[in-house]
Amino acid sequence: MHKKWWTLLGVCGGTFMLLLDTTIVYVVMPDIQKDLEASFADLQWVIDGYALALAALLLTSGTIADRFGRKRLYSIGVVLFTLASLLCGMAQSPLMLVLARVLQGVGGSVMFATGLALLAGGFEGKERGMAFGVWGMVTGLASAIGPVAGGLISSGISWRGIFLINVPVGILVALIISLRVDEAKSPFARRLDWPGFVLLTAGLATLVYGLILAGEDGWSDSRALTFLIVGAVLLLAFLVVESRVEQPMFDLKLFRIPTFVGGSIAAFSMNGSLFAMFLFLAIYFQEVLQYSSLETGVRLLAASLSMLVASLVAGRVSAKIPARFLIGVGLLMVGAALLLMGGVDENTGWEHFIPGLVLGGVGAGLVNPPLASTAVGVVDFSRSGMASGVSGTFRQLGVSTGVAVLGSTFAVIISDRLRDGLAGVPGVGERSDQLAALVRGGETDQAVALVPEAQRETVKRLAVDGYVDGLNTLLTISAGLALLGGLLSLVLIRAADFQAAQAPKAPAPDADSPATVAAER
Repeated sequence: MHKKWWTLLGVCGGTFMLLLDTTIVYVVMPDIQKDLEASFADLQWVIDGYALALAALLLTSGTIADRFGRKRLYSIGVVLFTLASLLCGMAQSPLMLVLARVLQGVGGSVMFATGLALLAGGFEGKERGMAFGVWGMVTGLASAIGPVAGGLISSGISWRGIFLINVPVGILVALIISLRVDEAKSPFARRLDWPGFVLLTAGLATLVYGLILAGEDGWSDSRALTFLIVGAVLLLAFLVVESRVEQPMFDLKLFRIPTFVGGSIAAFSMNGSLFAMFLFLAIYFQEVLQYSSLETGVRLLAASLSMLVASLVAGRVSAKIPARFLIGVGLLMVGAALLLMGGVDENTGWEHFIPGLVLGGVGAGLVNPPLASTAVGVVDFSRSGMASGVSGTFRQLGVSTGVAVLGSTFAVIISDRLRDGLAGVPGVGERSDQLAALVRGGETDQAVALVPEAQRETVKRLAVDGYVDGLNTLLTISAGLALLGGLLSLVLIRAADFQAAQAPKAPAPDADSPATVAAER
């Protein structure tokens, strides 16, 4: 078998593993919470720690890969990810699990930043489009089967199994990359941008921490506001530095390309809407509808199967149908699906969610395959590492920001519902914050047990009302993000930008010249 096909196999295998761990954890959150005695904020960090490490390091990883070799960096990423998966499976506390997830994100960032660049270097012409289509289908498959796989593994083994299964897969991928893939690097790679890296990492972590604090302590909390302001200032400083440094890790000139802007918005919107909502749907199914992790995963199968089928179709037609139609229409379908799932009340069963899950799965399946080629299809090969890193950054920013914002909103709604409902109730009203914290953390039964018997039904009803109100609000917010992303994608993504990237350029003594591109190929 030709080495380019081994490259495709290794990249898709690694991508499947790292993206599966983005969604597979959703349905096992209550199991993790009970086993490790984790809080709701801990659960958010299990997801956000992984996504933030991915987002913060993707750009630097792409630059390092361009300089020191994409094969070498991809192999290192696989090893780190596999080791971190082993540590996740052995975690004995929430802190250990979160730190191991961060290490997973570090390894994943290296893999994600270099994977598309390896494909871009190994394939040309129509074969490159085919390779991107296969990669896109793999991303759709990983995202689709994550909740079901999580339920099956946690029920058959335990929640630890969802991480330990990565170990043999990671070893196999590492062997394929090491033995069957050629090295590729840029002879004109950019210098490492340490000020940009520090500002981006600190800004993202601080901002997300502030969002999670706001959910725990309220949006008026001084600590939360401080972290939010500091995070925003750091990110603004990052943009200023990147606009002035000679060789930035994040070339802001890329945003002069409308298609690149549209693709970035689409990546953020897709992951920040439906994929972020999977966490809260899984929590609702288990805490309110009282399903197990396996039963929850099976019920989310409606989205999984439709996403998989749509990804296969989109991958096959992506060379014939303009990317903006697949991406834009797909996101509009996701927005409509999230609105369709709204209108939940205390008597709503899981059947209510089926039409929205199916429609949302189809929409997400249409988006993923063309989104891959949009990232690197509008730049020359010498900047493919940076381009794929930026695209991956926006994907993970969507997840981390979406989970943080939606989680904070969810927590505030539950707290307000209990605080208002118990106000003035003797012996209970003053404990509403404690009860709300237990309900947010999935310990409704424990909260009910702490109050006098006469108020237990009231607390239970308020808890359910809080979950219902919270879910309806989150569905509306995430739908708005998806709809906006879909409209902007239709306007900004255009075929002319892909054609311009493929057209020959006049010779120039920089990394973007045809001579450089030819040398790299």
